[in-house]
Amino acid sequence: MSIISKTIPITVNDGIFLDPAAAVSYGAELNSIYTANTPFPHIVIDDFLPKELIEGVLAHFPASPTSKEVNYEKGYKGLHKRQIDPNECDAYLRSVFAFLNSAPMLQLFEKLTSIDGLIPDPYFTGGGLHETKAGGMLGIHADFRINRKLHVERRINAIIYLNKDWQSSYGGNLELWDKGMTTCLKQVEPIFNRCVIFNTDHDSNHGHPEPLNTPEGISRKSIALYYYTASMKVYDGYDEFRTDYKPRPKDGLLKRLVYKLRKL
Repeated sequence: MSIISKTIPITVNDGIFLDPAAAVSYGAELNSIYTANTPFPHIVIDDFLPKELIEGVLAHFPASPTSKEVNYEKGYKGLHKRQIDPNECDAYLRSVFAFLNSAPMLQLFEKLTSIDGLIPDPYFTGGGLHETKAGGMLGIHADFRINRKLHVERRINAIIYLNKDWQSSYGGNLELWDKGMTTCLKQVEPIFNRCVIFNTDHDSNHGHPEPLNTPEGISRKSIALYYYTASMKVYDGYDEFRTDYKPRPKDGLLKRLVYKLRKL
């Protein structure tokens, strides 16, 4: 499996910053690799975030339970898995996730995937920080397609792994399966600062279905980001697409007449 090593040119000396032009260039450079990959469009990128930034995320990863986090004990549908809402984390992690949902990152992902108009999820439905402990798993699945709170269609996932000194014997590889669910075509080891980005179509089958074989105190950690697009159907039933400036009574008869004629 081809793996790219390419750090996003993010600076962190005065907050987290990514120049939009640099973001576009980064995404465009890898677009042909992403779109050509099988069994569905995807890419695996090592050294994805600058060292200082990814180290900071790991250092601030919540060891204790946070409020409103979700724990999965559903067997094949998710076992020994913890999902943490970034909005319930400390200021550092909140700033990192705000950046990962920012315009430059959206522009990077748009150029990478050829999907325009990407929308982030400020509520991190199903996403955020994930942690799976020994014996845990997540069965092969295709992701939910509609965000019911925002009424938008899910288009891509970006998963950034936070596992230092990960051993192959621990398992936990992300598996990418064919459309017919007959063969696992690729496996991705969840090593530190490796990012996997992929389309979330109805047959983008993936998961890590084998129970983790990690020793006490070692878990499988990751950042999970989901991005969406709106439907063009939003234009149906609307005859005004511009801002509608309306005259007041004191603005005079002529201005009000012009307004009415324009509306007609």
